[in-house]
Amino acid sequence: MGGQYRITGNKYPRMRRPRRHGRLVLLVVASAAVLGVIGWGTLQLIDVFTGGKKASAAGAGTHCATDTAAKTGPSPARTVHALPKPGQITVNVLNATPRSGLAKQTADELKKRGFRIGQVGNATKEFDKKVKGSGILLGPASSLNTSLPVLATQLPGAESRTDTRKGTDVDLIIGDGFKQLAQKPAADKALAALTAPQPASTAKKGC
Repeated sequence: MGGQYRITGNKYPRMRRPRRHGRLVLLVVASAAVLGVIGWGTLQLIDVFTGGKKASAAGAGTHCATDTAAKTGPSPARTVHALPKPGQITVNVLNATPRSGLAKQTADELKKRGFRIGQVGNATKEFDKKVKGSGILLGPASSLNTSLPVLATQLPGAESRTDTRKGTDVDLIIGDGFKQLAQKPAADKALAALTAPQPASTAKKGC
């Protein structure tokens, strides 16, 4: 060729090839697919873990609800023996100490508090000067869960015993450690707590 298109030397002009956009598009699509798979897997894992906990919680709630429903009937009161009132209890007040006048003073106070008073005097040789504590409450076997607990509210710490006597009278035998009967407000509170029915507890802490 001649003129302005004449080629000189041993170098030839190269034609620039068009850029290939297909490879870039493929890379973008592949990346999007990978991200989608990762996201889907993450959601599945979340469902597995949270779903399991929800199921467990639901199961536990159902179990507690079942237990509660099974026990939500009328709450039965705690079974207690029919306790007599002070006016139904005859008390023999006996002094087993060398101190004179204790039996009468104690008997007078018990009478003011509503108890019926029987014999008042010195204790028998079996107990005379042999009771080291505040006192002994003595009665028939039937009084162990009836009269004696009521009388014990007036002299906390006294020992309760039974014997083979007939009848329903009980003895309050004053011992060397006796100072006085319980203060009346405290005795009344103890008596009220003793005679009040206690509802049975059925609820579980876990629920």
